[in-house]
Amino acid sequence: WEEGKAPDVIIELISDSTANTDKTTKKLVYQDQVRVPEYFWYDPFNPEDFAGFRLHNGVYQPLTEDEQGRLISERLGLALVRWQGVYKNNVDTTWLRWATLEGIVLPTAEEIAVQAQEEAAQAQQEATQAQQEAIQAQQEATQAQQEATQAQQEATQAQQEATQAQQQAAQAQQQLAQAQERAEQLAARLRAMGVDPDQV
Repeated sequence: WEEGKAPDVIIELISDSTANTDKTTKKLVYQDQVRVPEYFWYDPFNPEDFAGFRLHNGVYQPLTEDEQGRLISERLGLALVRWQGVYKNNVDTTWLRWATLEGIVLPTAEEIAVQAQEEAAQAQQEATQAQQEAIQAQQEATQAQQEATQAQQEATQAQQEATQAQQQAAQAQQQLAQAQERAEQLAARLRAMGVDPDQV
């Protein structure tokens, strides 16, 4: 919308009380004075009362619905479609909605807000889940670290026990060697005294 410039498209939602004015007086005003390129009217409570006009050589020419029952706005490159649902003032009826030529209905500001709110809630849930997973991963990492530390301590203890056992074995070996040496010395003394140690 530019100040001083007529709108490209006007849509009148008509009713029994305004239909005559919208279809005659207003139509002529939009055609002859404001010179709006495209004019549509629609009665939400009488979906068959749906018409569109395009300005051609200063005169509104009626538009024909396509095979899908839509009226096409060349100015906007969009289609006007009849859509069943809840819209203004929570009224459930057949409303007029803009759609792409491929048939995708354009969301209203309220629908965009609801969708944004749902996406924000979903993002919050995903963030919470990611945080919980991070906490769980941290706990698992801490537990793994504790288990690794315990395993290291057990390995160190086993190494110490093995070293101690090795020392004890070496000590026993040394004691055995000493006992054997004493036995040999005693046998030598006995032989020096003329005594056969094997006969003692």
